[in-house]
Amino acid sequence: MNRNLEELLIEQKNIKVIDSSIDYKDYVALDLSATHTDQLDLNLTDALIFEEFVENHLSNNKAKVAFGGYLETRNLYRRSEVFKNEITDERNIHIGLDLWIKAGTSVLAALDGKIHSFQNNTALGDYGPAIILEHTIDNLTFYTLYGHLSLDSLDGKSVGQIVKKGNQIATLGAAPINGDYAPHLHFQIIKDMQGKKGDYPGVCSKKEVDFYTRNCPNPNFLLKIK
Repeated sequence: MNRNLEELLIEQKNIKVIDSSIDYKDYVALDLSATHTDQLDLNLTDALIFEEFVENHLSNNKAKVAFGGYLETRNLYRRSEVFKNEITDERNIHIGLDLWIKAGTSVLAALDGKIHSFQNNTALGDYGPAIILEHTIDNLTFYTLYGHLSLDSLDGKSVGQIVKKGNQIATLGAAPINGDYAPHLHFQIIKDMQGKKGDYPGVCSKKEVDFYTRNCPNPNFLLKIK
C-alpha cells in the first residue's frame, strides 16, 4: 500500500531549516492569532515595531527562535491588497510555519532535492525573495517553500540545481526586502504546485482552508519542534 506524504514526513529525522547550531530547546512558540494580537497594543503594520516585539518575546523567554502559525487566523495581512481586494475573499489563515529570528540567519534545505523555482515577490506583504525546492522520496514528489529571504539568496541559483539536506541555500531578509515584515522564514510543504513557479499561496481564505490543509500539511510533521 502506498504511504501518504504525512507518514513519509514523520519518518524523516534531524531536520533543520535555519541555523543548525540552534537546538530546538532554544525555540519558543509565538502566538500571532487575531484573537491574541487584538488584545495587544501592537502596530503590526510597522516592521520595526514588530521586530522589537519579536525580540522582546525571545528575550523574555530566553529563546533564540520563535515559531508557530500553521492554520493560525491572523490580522497581520489586512494592510495588503495581496490578501484582500474587491474580487477575492479575505485570505487570513496561515498555511506555513514561521520561524522568527534575525535577518542574515542561514536558511537550510530541509531535505535532498533540487531547485524547482525562485522569484522575488515584491508586493507589500508578499514573500519577497522565495525559493521552492522539489523532493522525491520513495517515488513521492513534493515541494518545500522558503519565503522572506534576502535578495542575495537568489544570486547564482538555477532551476534544477541540486541541493543537499542541511546545506545553506539562503539567508533571511530584512524589511522591506522580505515583504516588509520582521525577519523570519516562512516554511511550507506543498503536495501539488498547481503549475505555479517562484510563488505559492502561504495564506488562504476560510472557504479554501480544507483544500490547502490537504495540499499543505503541517510543516512540523517534518521539523518536529516541540
